[in-house]
Amino acid sequence: MITTSPAPVLTDEQRAEMHDLYRHLHANPELSMQEHRTAALIQAELERAGLETFVCGGTGVVGVLRNGEGPVVAFRADTDGLPIREDTGVPYASTATGTLDDGTEVPVMHGCGHDTHAATLLTAAKVLAGSTDRWSGTVVLIFQPGEETAAGARAMVEDGLWDRAPKPEVVYGQHVMPGLAGTIQYASGHTMTQADSWKVTLLGRQSHGSQPQDSIDPIVLGAHIITRIQTIVSREIDPRRAAVVTVGSFHSGLKENIIPADAEFTLNIRTFDDAVRAKVLGALRRVIRAEAEASNAPEPLIEELYTFPKNYNDPQATSDVVEALRRELGEGSVNEIEPLMGSEDFGLLAESIGVPSVFWFFGGHTEETLAADPVPMNHSPFFAPAMEPTLSTGVQAALAAILSKVGV
Repeated sequence: MITTSPAPVLTDEQRAEMHDLYRHLHANPELSMQEHRTAALIQAELERAGLETFVCGGTGVVGVLRNGEGPVVAFRADTDGLPIREDTGVPYASTATGTLDDGTEVPVMHGCGHDTHAATLLTAAKVLAGSTDRWSGTVVLIFQPGEETAAGARAMVEDGLWDRAPKPEVVYGQHVMPGLAGTIQYASGHTMTQADSWKVTLLGRQSHGSQPQDSIDPIVLGAHIITRIQTIVSREIDPRRAAVVTVGSFHSGLKENIIPADAEFTLNIRTFDDAVRAKVLGALRRVIRAEAEASNAPEPLIEELYTFPKNYNDPQATSDVVEALRRELGEGSVNEIEPLMGSEDFGLLAESIGVPSVFWFFGGHTEETLAADPVPMNHSPFFAPAMEPTLSTGVQAALAAILSKVGV
């Protein structure tokens, strides 16, 4: 069903509580799959609002709000921070630190707005719990860890998310982006790419720089590989299809007069289409192995670091949500955009049970910050969404989408 009534309006008290919650989350970020304090806070807030809760996927939290007969709908927010030193200058800036899997201590900040997502969904949950006369059905609220490493959605699904929570008819999600606060952007169909990340280790033979004839130089080998793989997209993929291949790091050697024994580089591959993905990944393996053979080097080691699933917005479900969002926020505030080349693991939650999903973006900048050069983007040390109207818009959008299914 599509409700014709507007979403409940936040009271001043609810808005002030949301702001306090947001400031606390922003100041206390935790790294992916380490969100223990964050999860405890979220679970306590949900239980205080009267929801059933359970922990899932290690540091994920699920809240279930039942209100009689009706549809089941799910909404997801992510909760992890990033290894970035914050430089926003806001009074509630993070000074937190965390430890990476390799033991490295790093600064941590909410540089991608996941604190915004958690605060708005928690607030929406409280509003729904307090307005049960406005809707009928079941709402499943998913607070997912580990989005930045593509580990969280998979961990929750593998931990029995849909065996323990009611299965929804549709899964919704949203993400703050550097658009104008108060506005929504969406794509129908392909929305964000699937992404693969690899670490490639090249094996050579160490020698003195004056004796290259005794070496197998992994730096020269790496240079040839990196140059040749740039032709995969330009010469092997139909130009009407999208693909991006990025070499993000290259490390080798310790001294200028030593030809090193090995080299290491990392790859990131983004595609929308499964067939294109398979072709690009196959071509990468072919080029890496062939260049090693041409250099008389051992076969390189390829380690798959992580894979993000594709993020596909079901066209009919998207149309229904857009109608609700435009009714709530105004026709001119909800605009269609082209698919983004960024990635999200959100899509796996719906894909794992064969139901549609819809994911959209809400702006977090004022006209002043949008005019900055450069504009503070997600994953920047300067990314700090304007608290309002960003947060209230996130709550309105979440409520409008949920009520479009369960509203009466």
